[in-house]
Amino acid sequence: MPGGAIAVASDHAGFDLKEILKRDLQEAGHEVLDLGTHSTDSVDYPDFGRAMGEAIASGKVARGVLVCGSGIGISIAANRNPKVRAALVHDETTARLSREHNDANVVAFGARVIGVEIAREALKVFLTTDWLGGRHAGRVDKLSKG
Repeated sequence: MPGGAIAVASDHAGFDLKEILKRDLQEAGHEVLDLGTHSTDSVDYPDFGRAMGEAIASGKVARGVLVCGSGIGISIAANRNPKVRAALVHDETTARLSREHNDANVVAFGARVIGVEIAREALKVFLTTDWLGGRHAGRVDKLSKG
C-alpha cells in the first residue's frame, strides 16, 4: 500500500474512524495530510469536504479519505469540486468498483453505518485497485466537465 501523500478529513461523527484509518495509512508508509477535524467537537462536514476538494484540485495530494456519520454529506461536499471523484463505499466490492469503473480519487465512509474492520479492508482495496480505463474513460471524462 505504500505510495504518495493521502489526505484524510472528517467531521466530528467520523473523527474516531478517521484516526484509525490515518494510523493504518501511516503504518503502511503513506505520508498523510490531515485536514481535520481534530476532535469530536461538533463541526460542519461541508467545510471538510471542501478542504478535501481543494487539496485534490491543488495537487497537494492525488487521493483522499473522507468520513462523516453517513458518508453522504461529506462526499457531496467534496464532489462539488470537478477534480474530485469521491465514492461512498460500504465494503470491498464497492471500493474495488469505485476505482475500476469510476477512477475515484477519494473514498468516503459513514462511521455510523460501516464497521471499523470493513472500512479498513475497503480502504486497502481502494488503494490497491487500478482503474480499468477503456470503455469507462469517456464516462469519467464527462464527470470532470461538470
